[in-house]
Amino acid sequence: MTSTLVIGGARSGKSAYAERLALASGREIVYIATASAGDDEMAGRIAHHRSRRPPHWITVEEPLALAAQLQRWSAPQRLVLVDCLTLWLSNLIFCDSAGYPDIGVIALPARFERERASLLHVLAHPGGDIVLVSNEVGMGIVPFGAVSRRFADEAGRLNQELAALCERAVLVAAGLPLMLKGQAC
Repeated sequence: MTSTLVIGGARSGKSAYAERLALASGREIVYIATASAGDDEMAGRIAHHRSRRPPHWITVEEPLALAAQLQRWSAPQRLVLVDCLTLWLSNLIFCDSAGYPDIGVIALPARFERERASLLHVLAHPGGDIVLVSNEVGMGIVPFGAVSRRFADEAGRLNQELAALCERAVLVAAGLPLMLKGQAC
């Protein structure tokens, strides 16, 4: 079983690249979408992603319990595509609707560590091929607010751990893939 991390900046083409990988696999595709439509703009983004997916793909919308869905859907005859891990991370950070201060130490919800640890455990023993999409957030300036800094820190840590676990890691910039780890897809 092969796991691939596809990472890049906002609007880099990482989702489209991951979708091409999924199509090229020739397997049954399960697409796990982590986004939640909290406003009209996000609803539009979700609709755009939905419109690109072939109708025969199985779509599972799961904003929090990602590891459980990966366990449920991973199988040798399938490829599971997860888009995107940074939205999932954001969902976990705000899952208890805590109002975070602009300064000081940001304590994360208890569910955050449980879900994160579960994801890493499942990915260490995948039941089928998995493609993970994540944003690279560490190439810009250090964010101003405490919450934004904590998010960037957590996303960076998660991306590093995923890259270590996955057989392949691909950086996408301007729609072009650059292999960071493993053989070309």
